[in-house]
Amino acid sequence: MSVSDALRTNVREELPEVDQIADSGLREKVVEAWATALGRSSFGAIAEIRPSGNPDTPPLKVGTQADHIRGVTRLAMAIADEMTAMFPDLKVNRDLLIAGALCHDVGKPWEFDPENQARWKGAPRAAGWPSIRHPAYGVHICLSVGLPEEVAHMAAAHSGEGELVVRSFENTIVHHADYAFWGTLKAGGLLHEE
Repeated sequence: MSVSDALRTNVREELPEVDQIADSGLREKVVEAWATALGRSSFGAIAEIRPSGNPDTPPLKVGTQADHIRGVTRLAMAIADEMTAMFPDLKVNRDLLIAGALCHDVGKPWEFDPENQARWKGAPRAAGWPSIRHPAYGVHICLSVGLPEEVAHMAAAHSGEGELVVRSFENTIVHHADYAFWGTLKAGGLLHEE
């Protein structure tokens, strides 16, 4: 699959929060990142990706991977809004926060791709299993489409890999929003038990 205008349109429809990015150039690069990631996979939409944190973790009972991306973005914005209302000295770059939240899992089309999963499971010692996790592949996608380093950092360090670096302020918010999303739904019984 290649990157097409139809794929870009679909990304915009799946992730309407992209319209909350004030910088039009940044907004278009977020769309391009997801369209590129999908275009290099066997998925045609974010919603086709298994709705779980990792390929081997329990998926959502209801909802899609697009709902996860949107949920993390909305939680991150709510955290930023509430905290800056209480503590005006906190300075959040809202555009970077939204872009980073929307792109935090942009590497999932690679890691979750059924063809890659089958290849890695078939010969895990050949290239690893997975060869590259979604945070690392997400950095590749972000930088390939010209997203700023700050957004690539959120793709890289939103998950466990972030324990090895100092997270940026905006990435700290995205990290907590991501973990709150999965933790809340698990506690609420909305993840399949596998």
